[in-house]
Amino acid sequence: MERILKFTAGAEHSGMSINAVLRQHFNMSSSIIKQLKSAGGITVNNEPHRVSYIMSCGDELRLVLREGRSELIEPVKIDFGIVFEDEDIIVINKPAGIATHPSHGHFTDTLANGLMYYFAQKNEEHVFRAVNRLDKDTSGLMCAAKNSYAHSRLCTELHNSFERRYTAILEGQLEHPLTIDAPIARCEEGIIKRCVSEEGKRAVTHCTPLKIYNEYTLAELSLETGRTHQIRVHMSHAGFPLLGDWLYGHEDKALFPRTALHSSHMEFTHPVTGTALKFDAPLPDDMKLFLQKL
Repeated sequence: MERILKFTAGAEHSGMSINAVLRQHFNMSSSIIKQLKSAGGITVNNEPHRVSYIMSCGDELRLVLREGRSELIEPVKIDFGIVFEDEDIIVINKPAGIATHPSHGHFTDTLANGLMYYFAQKNEEHVFRAVNRLDKDTSGLMCAAKNSYAHSRLCTELHNSFERRYTAILEGQLEHPLTIDAPIARCEEGIIKRCVSEEGKRAVTHCTPLKIYNEYTLAELSLETGRTHQIRVHMSHAGFPLLGDWLYGHEDKALFPRTALHSSHMEFTHPVTGTALKFDAPLPDDMKLFLQKL
């Protein structure tokens, strides 16, 4: 696929090199600029130019991002909801029970497989580029980029102003807001499990109770950092493990078959247009049904 970006130089850009425009106006990384150069994707007034070219007021800069598809990801029909889509990004409401990436034992039943199938049906070719990632059991909002430029911009934003909020069902009655500032590290007993440890990296989770249901609490959580299993580790550490979390809570899945965690809100700036975007995903049926029975 090709993604074409256009830019008209104003008086304030006169005397600037293409390289300076790419870095200052587009906030492009060196790797994206290198990609454009190697593919011959930079023209000014329909003529190819090096990034050292000095622009004049009125010059029309045209950038062509070219890429193929993720050849190693087999397209497979997987059901998921699409919340938003344009030339650069797609926002998905991921069902619980679907892994994000192919891995051992899950080569054809992941969101990546489903997205490759969806693109193929539209005769589009894209590399699978997840911006935020959700655990297999976690449902809700996930964003993927359709080109390397959008992905680069969003990954930078993810560590700064990209806002995500989650809704979870906690075991226990949490009556007041709670902030957990505790470092997280990999546990010695396995490569998957994490734990609070002074040797870990700083992690901060904010938790606000929404409603108490008998011995459970519906809560909203937001992250200042993005450590693996952060919400699950922190809430277990605080004495309020997530319902259904067999790794950090109770091992009995009879009560609820998955970790009761849902990515419910997401807001960020569009990587190309600069538009402020906000998305919400309602609580999934399984979590709603559990609460209704209490």
